[in-house]
This record gives sequence, C-alpha cells and structure tokens, in this order.
Amino acid sequence: MCFDCVVHDDGFWSWFLCSLGVLCPILGFSVDVPFFGSDLAVGFYNPRRPLRTPDIVEYSVRGDDRVQFDSNGFSCHTDFHYDLCVANKPVRMYNKGLTVYVPYDHQPQVKRVVRPYARKEDETAMKSVSPVEILHGDSTINPPPACNFTHNVTAVVFSSEGFTGNVFHEFNEIIIPLFITTRHFRSRVKFVITDFELWMVEKYSRVISRLSGYDVINPEDGSVHCFPGAVIGLEYHDNLALNVSDSPGGYSMYNFRKFLKESYNLRTNHVSELRKPVLMLISRQNTRRFLNEHAMVAMMEGLGFQVLRVEPERMMYLNEFSELVNSCCVMVGAHGAGLTNEIFLPNGAVMIQVVPLGCEWGAITYYGGPAKSMGVRYLEYKIEPEESSLFDLYGKDHPVVRDPESIMSKGYRAFRSVYVDGQDVKINLERFKKTLVETKQILETSIPFNR
Repeated sequence: MCFDCVVHDDGFWSWFLCSLGVLCPILGFSVDVPFFGSDLAVGFYNPRRPLRTPDIVEYSVRGDDRVQFDSNGFSCHTDFHYDLCVANKPVRMYNKGLTVYVPYDHQPQVKRVVRPYARKEDETAMKSVSPVEILHGDSTINPPPACNFTHNVTAVVFSSEGFTGNVFHEFNEIIIPLFITTRHFRSRVKFVITDFELWMVEKYSRVISRLSGYDVINPEDGSVHCFPGAVIGLEYHDNLALNVSDSPGGYSMYNFRKFLKESYNLRTNHVSELRKPVLMLISRQNTRRFLNEHAMVAMMEGLGFQVLRVEPERMMYLNEFSELVNSCCVMVGAHGAGLTNEIFLPNGAVMIQVVPLGCEWGAITYYGGPAKSMGVRYLEYKIEPEESSLFDLYGKDHPVVRDPESIMSKGYRAFRSVYVDGQDVKINLERFKKTLVETKQILETSIPFNR
C-alpha cells in the first residue's frame, strides 16, 4: 500500500484504488489513508466528496492575529501559557521536525521560535521541550530540502515532554489542549510529535486515534514532510478546563467528557445507573500518605461503601483504569495528581479531596474548581495541624505548622520540600466521618445503600 501524498478531485474511486496501491504509481502520488477506528474511518469521511484539507481559516485566530492571518496566511498568537502558530498554506518540516518552512514571497525570511507545550511560564517544564524554528518568508537564498513525504491533511506539531509522567500535567498541558486545538478538524489532521515518547503515545492511544485518523509522525528519522497547512503548538485555557467562547469548535468540558466516554467505552453516564456504592480510595505510597488508612477503610465500609483501594501505579494503564473509575460513585484522595482521574467519574459522583497543611490553594485551583464543570460534586476535607505529620516533626509553634505562608514566601522549592514531598496525614476519623455522611446523603437518592 502506498501512503503519504495527495488525492485530487477524482472522488471515491481514485481514493479507494490509490489506497490499494493501484493508481499511485500511475498518478505519481499516494494518500494519507485513515486507519479504521478513527472518527474519520467510522463516519466523518464522505466518500462522495473528495478528500481535502479542512479550512484552517475557520480556526480561532482573533484580533490583530486574524488581520495578519488574512493578509499572508500565517499568524502566531502569544499567550502567558502557550505560543500557537497557524499556517493556511503549504509548509515543509525538516531537521527532525524542529524546522518548519512557511513560504511567503513578499517579505524576507523571518525566524520565529516556538516550544510547543502549554506551560510556557514554567521554566522547569520547558527545559525538556525542544524549540521549533519557523522560517516564514522568501526562501530564494536558503531554500528548504525537497519533500520525502507529501501529506494531504493538516499537521499539528506538539511535544510529548514537559511534565509528562504526571497524569495531571498530561491531561492539563497535552490531552485537553490537543482536544481544544484539533477536535473541530474531525480527524482530518496528522500529529507530528517532537521529543517523541512512545509510552505517552501508547498510554493515550485511544484519545489520539479519535482525534486523528492517521498514524502519528515521529520526526526523529530526519525525513522531510510536506503538508497543506499546519498548527504549531496547542491552545490552552485553564487548569483542566475548556472555555466554550474560546474554543475553535465551541467545545466545553461536557463535550470533552463525552469524547472520553466514547474513546474509552465508558458505560456509566450518571451515578443513578450504578447498583452499588463503590468508593475509590487513592492509596499514595510515597508522600501525603494516609497513615491510618486501614482504619479509614473500616469506617467507610461501616457506612455502607464498598471500598476499592488503588495505588498510583495502576493509573498508568488508562484503558482499564478509566473503566474502574467510571464504576465508582465516590473518589477519595489526598491532594495530588491522582485526583485528575475525577474526569472519568460518572455525572453526579462525589470527589472528596483531603487537603494537607499548606496545600489549600493548589487543592481548589487544580482539582476542586474544575470538578463542577465535570458534573462532579466536590467536597473538601481540610486537615487540622494535629493531623499532619509535620505537627509531630516540628511542633505546634514552629512556622511550618503555625504559619505556612512564611515558608511559601521562600519560594516554590522550599514549599514543595516541606508540604508536598515531606508531609503525611493521619485522619481524625470522627471529623472525617461527617464528610462521608454528607457524601452518603448526596448519593442516597441515586444509589441503594445496605441498611
């Protein structure tokens, strides 16, 4: 079979025969053929209409950026969190995907550098993200190399580095921005992944295969790839968030959660569809551990919950783990990345975040705030100083216990070493029981509890 080039207006039969390798040698081109299982393969492609590049002009380019885009077919938007460049004209990618040539005869060549990862403000995250050099303008003096592969769909370039390895950052800076940036293309887009990490592609294969109808490109082999247009970078809105008014396709968190349910074949839409009150307890093993976890489980079971203890390592296998989360009506965990999986909970479920000492801002910013738009009820259990291991370590009058803000003022590293990496929790069972009783009252109208 021959791949990777253009089909013109010969319609379905040219596409079909070319995909089988019949016409490619005769016509002198090949085709990006969607793999089955993608949105394109199962319904968005109309065989009576010739394959063509989506109209990138409809992409969300606003304000002064839109004026520039309309004048020369290329524009870059700079935001606090990300840079995003859009080209509505043929582009050429080479130098392991780290150089993109965008032609424009009416100006000398101008260079722009973009790091395609949506956490631009964080120097630590961006250290591992390779810069992509965009050359826009007349290339007479320095022409780009010839194409090895010519594609008939738009390229989207992004990095799989940054803070990957942490599920919060994977969703926050790659998966949700990828959905925002590409969903409106209806799978007629091809991903070029710089800083290529195979494990990341495999972990999120179901998401990637529904957003793109084509195999991803790992540009490390040094081939030159040509596309009819490109998006370099991913659009970002907020922590685990999609803003309808800013999304190119007008998508919300409701749309993203629906997309995830379809991608992972999640069957439970609302907690009322569950037959048992299953509570997932995230059992951390290194930091912010529950020191009396067994007693917590006993109390939960005494209230009628079926408790499912899971360790963070299990979350790596997302295909299975997402189904497990979707079968639960409650998630309980100390502040940390594992709570990102609230995104798989059914509507009406409850997420209880145990907030360790000094973690109040991060708790509401990263997990509590986004829960509402997910259709998840959010409850918070803020520990007392006596419930923190820091109380025994430093004493009640030490600034670490009495005045966490004084430690925060010393910078993030000082804060992290104490409150994020150096703290465990021993829950006051009587206090915490009140939160569980409230959870039970929320759910009792939907789920039968054993009495």
